[in-house]
Amino acid sequence: MVATSDSSASANDLYVSWSDYYQAIENLAIAIHQSGWQFNQIVCLAKGGLRIGDILCRIYDQPLAILSTASYGGDGNKTRGAITFSQDLSMTTPNLGSHVLLVDDLVDSGESLKRSISWLQHRYGFYIDDLKTAVIWYKACSVIKPDYYIDYLDTNPWIHQPFEKYEEMNIKQLSQNQ
Repeated sequence: MVATSDSSASANDLYVSWSDYYQAIENLAIAIHQSGWQFNQIVCLAKGGLRIGDILCRIYDQPLAILSTASYGGDGNKTRGAITFSQDLSMTTPNLGSHVLLVDDLVDSGESLKRSISWLQHRYGFYIDDLKTAVIWYKACSVIKPDYYIDYLDTNPWIHQPFEKYEEMNIKQLSQNQ
């Protein structure tokens, strides 16, 4: 992954290509495997953790549950606000697994991950014997350290992920570009 800048971004910003993004997910899968920890459920935080959860559930052949959360909004979706949780998990199994891998794309302030752990323990704690966390990017400013991560970012850059262009686009613009 390459840190670059443009006229509207900080020199500290991190720009991630699709290739780098998928390679990071694969590296995360390998790191989890090499730890020897066994899990029987993946919970991803939507939206950022959706792609990661999807790929990990395919690689590990484990069920995926989705916890929809929102904490960013405003211009360019860059303003952190209060975190909102869905009413329940979306899952295809009758119960949550006992060894849960909670995944997201990054841990920024750490509040979303920390509160998601509390939410899961409050709602599903009677099912959970063990819970670990995994992200691609772990920023130094986070109040929580994930169990698994690929890149520790001591400069706390804004991360430009490859799918962000869709946040600036609507269907009319997309159809005009075809």
